[in-house]
Amino acid sequence: MADAYASLRLPPVRRYIAGRFLATMGRQMLGVAIGWQLYDRTNSTLALGLVGLVQVIPVVLLALPAGHLVDRKNRRDVAILSNALLTLCGLALFLISRNQAPIWTIYATLFLHGIAVSFEAPSTGSLMAQIVPPELFANANAWRSSSWQLAATGGPTLAGLLIATRGEATWVYAVDVGLSALFTLLLFTLPRPPTPAPSKGAPQKELRAGLRFVFSSELLLSAITLDLFAVLLGGATALLPAFARDILHVDARGLGWLRAAPSIGALVMALVTTRLAPWKHSGRVLLISVAGFGLATVGFGLSKSFLLSMVCLAFTGVFDNISVVIRLTLEQLVTPNRLRGRVSAVHYVFIGLSNEMGEFESGVTAALIGPVGSVLLGGLGTLVVVAVIALRWPVLRRLGRLGDLVAVDPETIPEP
Repeated sequence: MADAYASLRLPPVRRYIAGRFLATMGRQMLGVAIGWQLYDRTNSTLALGLVGLVQVIPVVLLALPAGHLVDRKNRRDVAILSNALLTLCGLALFLISRNQAPIWTIYATLFLHGIAVSFEAPSTGSLMAQIVPPELFANANAWRSSSWQLAATGGPTLAGLLIATRGEATWVYAVDVGLSALFTLLLFTLPRPPTPAPSKGAPQKELRAGLRFVFSSELLLSAITLDLFAVLLGGATALLPAFARDILHVDARGLGWLRAAPSIGALVMALVTTRLAPWKHSGRVLLISVAGFGLATVGFGLSKSFLLSMVCLAFTGVFDNISVVIRLTLEQLVTPNRLRGRVSAVHYVFIGLSNEMGEFESGVTAALIGPVGSVLLGGLGTLVVVAVIALRWPVLRRLGRLGDLVAVDPETIPEP
């Protein structure tokens, strides 16, 4: 049996994962507060969907420049600055909620939040690969995912309790500010990696390098495309305030538990993963896990029971965790160090599109056919996506042990 704590024996890894835990907990609380406050003030599923739209626009516009900056500047410094900006966004939302400012100010702050995340995601994501030996990537990603899921379990639950107790979301934002600030301080304690040497390549070519690398790797492209469309169609998170109040008839505490349910399932699976030997057929496992995600989503859409809904959402987390660990490990193993920031940024475009655009898609379809119809359509669409990806990219079906993969030399990739 593998050493389950191998990566955690490294002090920088422990500090990194602890900081990510705190920041994630704050952001999960933020998501509950924003959803509850907007639906309480507008009674509109479209208003919930717009949260995803305003956050995905900066991701699409800034992903390539952000990835290029992360590969040209010191990654720790970029992570510190972007997390400081996220802390300021949390403070702005606190003031907006406290003073009952107009709805548009929430969206404006979330747009700024999206700008910060565009730089934070590739910088912190690629920073981890520089403090973990390659042979411990899978173990470190399992612990990173475990800590994320633990935070995503406690964050929504605590947010729901605070909202129900205080009768408003204001103090949830205050907690997010404190947790985000703590992560920013912890980043200062990590080893400062050397700043990359200035590139001699043409700026436009360097800017496109991450995009070119992703589209040249059938394995990486198929894995993140699978995630993009599965979460774009199958995600139900944005509609949980509507399900909680109008279908399951629960209060803010119930909403917090619904938001936490996927993370409870994912946390259990992540802890199991740290004790398992590497998958022998990683590609098949990835495809089956995404299909399971779609089936669990359909089950949630059909449920009228709070308990059954919790179980279905928990299983979406179980299956999502498996795909996340496989996808992150695959990316880290095949990507050379000098391209990690740009590849991570391109990867985040896919993730951002799937999460934020998925929220917008859910809000629009729910406004047209109702929240139940929106979730059922998305879950069935996920199953179709799995079948199409499996047929389109047989190399993904045949993927074996991730540990057998090696980084690809970017100089061997032809310019399209």
